[in-house]
Amino acid sequence: MEAITPAVWHPHLLDPTGRRSHKPRTLGKTMVIDKGLGLYAFADMLDTASSYIDIIKLGFGTAPLYPEDLLRTKIAIAREAGITVMPGGTFLEAAVAGSVTDAFFDQVRKLGFTGIEVSDGTIELDRTLRTELIRQGVETGMQVYTEYGKKCWGSRVSVDDLIETVRIDVEAGAELVTIEAREAGTGVGIFDETGACRDAEVQAVLQGVSSPYLLLWEAPQKSQQAHLLKWLGADIHLGNIAPQDVIALEALRRGLRSDTFELQQF
Repeated sequence: MEAITPAVWHPHLLDPTGRRSHKPRTLGKTMVIDKGLGLYAFADMLDTASSYIDIIKLGFGTAPLYPEDLLRTKIAIAREAGITVMPGGTFLEAAVAGSVTDAFFDQVRKLGFTGIEVSDGTIELDRTLRTELIRQGVETGMQVYTEYGKKCWGSRVSVDDLIETVRIDVEAGAELVTIEAREAGTGVGIFDETGACRDAEVQAVLQGVSSPYLLLWEAPQKSQQAHLLKWLGADIHLGNIAPQDVIALEALRRGLRSDTFELQQF
């Protein structure tokens, strides 16, 4: 069950923006990347911050590397906390490359995962197969999140292609479309080699999609999170957040850090 923050603070001090809502949220979702937490660290994260986590991704292809009992326990306690839990998109890419996607979906369902990520950050995935994978995920009972962008250094966003991808992915059943930034947030997607945001590209994308809330921005660095929140608002979806940064990001969302103090309502 989701931990609810005790009402011991004045509402303005708890959330000076006046915008944050309890789960299940439709706005301002936070996706955490778990790159190999043990059970105690995972449980501690949920005890401390489950109210502020909407999605947990077991990054890349780490899911099959856990002892099965431990993996099932992690999935179960995430579900109990009202959090969507999914394997990383690279793992599904491995299944596609090995022609074992049916086995992937079958095992994901049996283990209790509640979401999947459809991506083509490493492999080439034609439009027809991408759509089929989204629909297969939905038919399996999963929440489907897709990802746009290549993982290689120097890759850029093609604005027109991203806009079209968002439209087709959402029509096929995707919940959100994630903009690739990897774990570092440099030299890929909307971020340049220093980690600075390419604002012109972001603006062009926002002008072309039907809603900015169809997008989840991977933004692992605090400076990136603060920039996007101040520019686009506290209700944007952010991903690839490190487990130790969940509460710090929530403070940014609520204007409880100097970096985003201007988000407060006075």
